[in-house]
Amino acid sequence: MASKAQLETLMGLAQRETDEAAKRLGVALKAVEDAKQKHQMLQGYREEYVQRFHAAQAAGITPMAYRNFQAFMDKLDTAVNGQLEMIRHAEYRAEQDKSAWQACERKRMSYSTLNDRAEAAALKLENKRDQKLMDEHAARQAYYKR
Repeated sequence: MASKAQLETLMGLAQRETDEAAKRLGVALKAVEDAKQKHQMLQGYREEYVQRFHAAQAAGITPMAYRNFQAFMDKLDTAVNGQLEMIRHAEYRAEQDKSAWQACERKRMSYSTLNDRAEAAALKLENKRDQKLMDEHAARQAYYKR
């Protein structure tokens, strides 16, 4: 069985790993949120540009302006789709980091459980020793009272 110092060292290392995994998870979740916000911004800009395009069409535009609008809309669509891919990648990374954090947390908890069991066993042994000393003391007292 591992000594108390070894177990404390393992618990400290496991805690550090868990903390680092939690930080990585936090960064990954922030990246997901940022990617979603950027996607919403691009969607909003696209919708605004579509409205401008329709207004320009109603007012009458040249074929060259029409092609420019269409080319820009294609670029916006590409950017929106690219951002969706970024969201999927960020979510995948966040899921990986979540799994890594959970594994670190399970490891940390298992060391904590081992430590708790070791402390309980030590306490039980100490109580047993104390009871034995008390029994011996009581036996001596009874012997000398006769």
